[in-house]
Amino acid sequence: MRPPILFPLFAEVTSLKGVGPRMAPLVQKVAGPLVRDLLFLAPTGVVVRRPMTAADAVEGEYGIFEVTADRLFTPGRPGAPLKVRTSDATGFVHLVWFGGSPQHVDRLLPRGEPRIVSGKVERFNGEVQIPHPDVATLDKAGEIPAAEPTYPGTQGLTSRQVRRLIGAALSTAPDLSEWQDSAWMQARRWPGWRTALDAVHAPTGEADLSPDAPARQRLAFDELFAHQLALARRRRARLIHPAPVIAPGGASRRMEAGLPFTLTGAQAQAVAEIRRDLSSGQQMGRLLQGDVGSGKTAVAALALADVASSGFQGALMAPTEILARQHHQRLAPMFSDAGVTAVLLTGRDTAGERRERLAALASGEAQIAIGTHALFQDAVRFDRLALAVIDEQHRFGVNERQRLQAKGDPRLGAVHLLTMSATPIPRTLELTQYGELEVSRLTEKPPGRTPVTTAVLPLARIGEVAKRLKAAVETGAQAYWICPLVAESEATDLAAAEARAADLRRILKVEVGLAHGQMPGVQREAVMADFADGRLPLLVATTVVEVGVDVPNASIMVIEHADRFGLAQLHQLRGRVGRGVKASSCILLYGGHDGALGETAKERLETLRRSEDGFEIAEEDFRLRGGGDPLGLRQSGFPAYRFADPVRHRSLMMAAADDARLVLARDPDLTSERGRAIQVLEELFDWKGHKTGSD
Repeated sequence: MRPPILFPLFAEVTSLKGVGPRMAPLVQKVAGPLVRDLLFLAPTGVVVRRPMTAADAVEGEYGIFEVTADRLFTPGRPGAPLKVRTSDATGFVHLVWFGGSPQHVDRLLPRGEPRIVSGKVERFNGEVQIPHPDVATLDKAGEIPAAEPTYPGTQGLTSRQVRRLIGAALSTAPDLSEWQDSAWMQARRWPGWRTALDAVHAPTGEADLSPDAPARQRLAFDELFAHQLALARRRRARLIHPAPVIAPGGASRRMEAGLPFTLTGAQAQAVAEIRRDLSSGQQMGRLLQGDVGSGKTAVAALALADVASSGFQGALMAPTEILARQHHQRLAPMFSDAGVTAVLLTGRDTAGERRERLAALASGEAQIAIGTHALFQDAVRFDRLALAVIDEQHRFGVNERQRLQAKGDPRLGAVHLLTMSATPIPRTLELTQYGELEVSRLTEKPPGRTPVTTAVLPLARIGEVAKRLKAAVETGAQAYWICPLVAESEATDLAAAEARAADLRRILKVEVGLAHGQMPGVQREAVMADFADGRLPLLVATTVVEVGVDVPNASIMVIEHADRFGLAQLHQLRGRVGRGVKASSCILLYGGHDGALGETAKERLETLRRSEDGFEIAEEDFRLRGGGDPLGLRQSGFPAYRFADPVRHRSLMMAAADDARLVLARDPDLTSERGRAIQVLEELFDWKGHKTGSD
């Protein structure tokens, strides 16, 4: 239940003076529906004004002038500006209004009387000019602030109106008991919460807008701490759920013995961590994070074999039919040799196949189900489901994962969860997105994985690349050619997949497949299946092949306009080759016809050229992208922070996670004095209902 002290902050914005039915939707669009949302709308800039004279006025800066009006120029034609000439001891300052009323301006600036005017200095025909200035009498000069924060606005709601509403919201903000550790606060010289809030909304210069400003750091840490508390609580809640006890048995030993390779140290460690969780009697929630080719599927298969050995069932869900079929083709024979039956369920099974497989799962005859979204359809019944494995987990929504886990029998306990991701991400973002899950990292690649030679070439050499590709295809090689667009556009010169496929058919004289996101799914997967089966030597595609495509014979990857892709995405695309015995290569074509390449783009491509370590590449991508939307967070289910910046505040995030775990370990019910204050913080940020990428 929300504490009464927070009631004013959780009131609707319509409780503020001046926010009626017309303005309320505009305020909600810019900030949100609550008074609290206005408080959490940080300034995006600051206008700093300094005293100037007509002689020393600096174009582009905001000045404060003491002037006297001496002439009004009324518009000579419709639409022309209204201008007032004012002067000080050093020269003239022209004030301009577009659409202003002469009567109103006369009242503001009576001729011969001194006034304080302020605004952004422009020069027009050599004259000092200020459009739409602020005007005040000398006794009210203090009403024109030396520094003024600016906020995002929208049509019908100006930055100045938003600032006025935030001032009203601040007047309702209570003083709250301190929830942060006092020694931590003193060491960083951070202000209290209420003081920090006031300071964020009263910047005196650009430095106060920095993520490193003490007030901003304080509020960022509050936000991160509240989020990490929510994740830690979910982790604790999961651990109190009893779940089936799974132990290694004959099936998993036989399966491991039958693997065509020895587990790497990282794989063995991940298997041990998963087995520890599965045998604990508490519900497992673990992310298996590994680079392309690091052997995640083998680790998951051993966990599924453990489940079968213990008399239970497991499910492996993949985002596409082609990937589900590839998993089944590879794993079913290995499961069979270990005495375990695995069935495949997809949306394209025949009625007879579907009936037979559903019956096998319902009776317990089949211990493993491998499939797509078809696994959580109502008709699917498991006898003793104990483990759900989600491959490429970011391709599934929260409800889809929960629907699969709900297939378990509550009498047996909660269904264990193992999610897998082939997108290495930095530790900081891992903590943000998957903070409620335990994480196993596969940082090695199994022996025999073919290295990929990466070349970075200007787009002007595309003809040379096409010739080399022709020679390779004639010797039986298969290749991907990636384009950033589907069809040509007059607005851009980026490569288009459809046009490029036609060009390559003409040049190479071979059949060329085309796959992109605008094609019907059935048609796209049919093309990709033909490529996987070797019937197509070349596949031209957009980034739809970034994950979930495994073609061991493909040994060449060409990426046009590679400088327009993110570094992590380029690494994922490159991971489509080097999966077989053939020497593999990746050619990154960059720039336009002039071959120009920016410094950051050059650094990104050079990182990819010299490294195949996905975790190293992810950290570099994180560093190079800086603030804004690192790694496409808004598209990836990451939380939208108001004050925190995952890049600049990464050390604060680590500290917040540690503190959250420590607080709940010492005071799980938050009944201490600090604990009660922390409960107010949790309500203030309300992360408990927020959906993160790991939900």
